[in-house]
Parts: sequence; C-alpha cells; structure tokens
Amino acid sequence: MKLIKHSEISKEIEEEILSKILEGRIFIYPTDTIYGLGCNAEDKEAVEKIKQIKQRDANKPMSVIAPSIEWIKENLIVDIDLDKYLPGSYTILLKKKNPDFLSWVSNTDSLGIRVPNNDFTKIIQKSKAPFITTSVNLSGEHFATKISEISKEILEKVDIIIDNGELNGKPSTLIVNGKEVAR
Repeated sequence: MKLIKHSEISKEIEEEILSKILEGRIFIYPTDTIYGLGCNAEDKEAVEKIKQIKQRDANKPMSVIAPSIEWIKENLIVDIDLDKYLPGSYTILLKKKNPDFLSWVSNTDSLGIRVPNNDFTKIIQKSKAPFITTSVNLSGEHFATKISEISKEILEKVDIIIDNGELNGKPSTLIVNGKEVAR
C-alpha cells in the first residue's frame, strides 16, 4: 500500500496514479464529501475486489465517477440538466442506453453517476475510465472523513491511499428522476 499526500502530487506522481487506475489498482481517495474506495469500473476483477473489501452484497449496485459529460451522454439516457448537479456533491441515477453496460457495477437498468467537485476527481477523469465511487467502510458501517478513521482491515487491502486531510463528512445527495431523495 502506498500513501500519497494530495498536496504532494506532482506531474510525475499524477502519471503514476493514472497508470495505476488503468492497471485496475484499488484506491482510497478524497471526494468533495467523504473518502471513497474506488478502481477502474471497466476492470471487472477490481470491482469484485472492492465488493469483497466492503463485504458488500455482490448484487447491490455501485456508482461511478464519470470521466466526462460526453461519456454520460454517450452511455446513459440524460433526462435532467446535468449542469445543475455536476460537478458537485450529488449522485445522479440515470437509465443505461444498454442494460448490459457495466453490468458488474450495476446489474439494474440504471447507473449512479458522480462528478465530485474536487481536484482529485480531475486526475481520475484524465484516465478517461469510469471509476468506482463507494464509501470506504465495511458495508453498513460509518463512512470516513479522514484516513485515521479507516479500519486497518481495509487499509491493508488497497494499493494506493490519497490523503487530503479531513473532509466535510456529508455524503452525496441522491438524485432520482430529477428529484432529491433522502438516504
């Protein structure tokens, strides 16, 4: 496991991060709300590893950080004003154009999309790959706002940790059919 302070990310380290994303490595990373656990969503094996780390029901859908607005429009049916929510602390549930698209991420006809409003998201998006975004905790347990809150059990199973200090601690707001849904 490699710990990288967000403030110390140079061009060279950014290139290493992008390479690790495309290799299917597992990350703990900051969003604009809480710390996330993620990987390249196109890497089925890596996605399965995240489900195992979280001890999550294999059939429970997960969300992704979208690489771009164009990617969202290409793969999902957009029936809301994305500019109203993205980037921001929202997870938008949209119908897939092809129900089999990323079926190992979400085996439903929809996919949750995020574009957190923070600098690390901009690095993730440079990979041009959708990136799993789920809270870094065992399923059903409390989310983390700082690295020290993450269990050793999880820390030992990831490849890269991006530490950006303490985050604001308010999970993203879910948007379904253009309306905010309480979690």
